[in-house]
Formats: sequence, structure tokens, C-alpha cells
Amino acid sequence: MPAKKNGKESEEELEGIPVVTSDFIPGFAINGYKGFVWGTTVRARFVGHDILAALKTFIGGEIPEYTKMINDAKLIAIHKMVENAKSLGADAVISVRMGTTQVIPGTVEIFCYGTAVTVVKKK
Repeated sequence: MPAKKNGKESEEELEGIPVVTSDFIPGFAINGYKGFVWGTTVRARFVGHDILAALKTFIGGEIPEYTKMINDAKLIAIHKMVENAKSLGADAVISVRMGTTQVIPGTVEIFCYGTAVTVVKKK
């Protein structure tokens, strides 16, 4: 699970390794490149949530059921990417990007990708 900061989940470090959107990690030097890594998950809508969502479109505002589903899916995709990186012997993932697409009507794919690296603490 993600590291905790002030009791909240952090996407900066997952499963004990740094995961960053930058091409470097402050305080660390890149020791080696392990390759391209990714994680993906596909989620389907739930009919009960669709009814609530339809009602929300009339009055406006956030649809918390979908927000939670998307946030959970993001973490799943990130964890899959981290597992992919660990399988290559990496201890960090840099240059992480995320995206989403519709696979078929009623579904959403969340994907993330980055570069798996090994790092050493700078002296």
C-alpha cells in the first residue's frame, strides 16, 4: 500500500519505492535504467451509480461514487506499474504519466507508465 503522510496515502512512494513524475529524485542519483514499465486496469460502471449520476447531472456537482472509483483505479494501476518495476530489479520509477480511455461503452481504462531505475543516495 502507499506510504502514509499525515495519515493520508501518498503516491510519492509506493510499496517502499519512490514513484515520481520528474526525471530525477531529489537526493538520489540514477544508477541504472531497467526499462519501460506500466500498469493498467479497466473498470465498469455500476448501474446503481449511474442512476445517482443521472440525478446529479440535473442539479450539478461532484459524483463521489465515480470519483472514488477513479481514484481507486489510479492506485491499482500505479501498484501494477510498481510490481512491473520490481520484477525488473528497479528500486524507483521516474517520469511517471497517467491517462484514461474508454475501452467499450460503460468502461474506463486507467493506465500509467514510467521508467524503472535503480538509484543510490547522494553523499
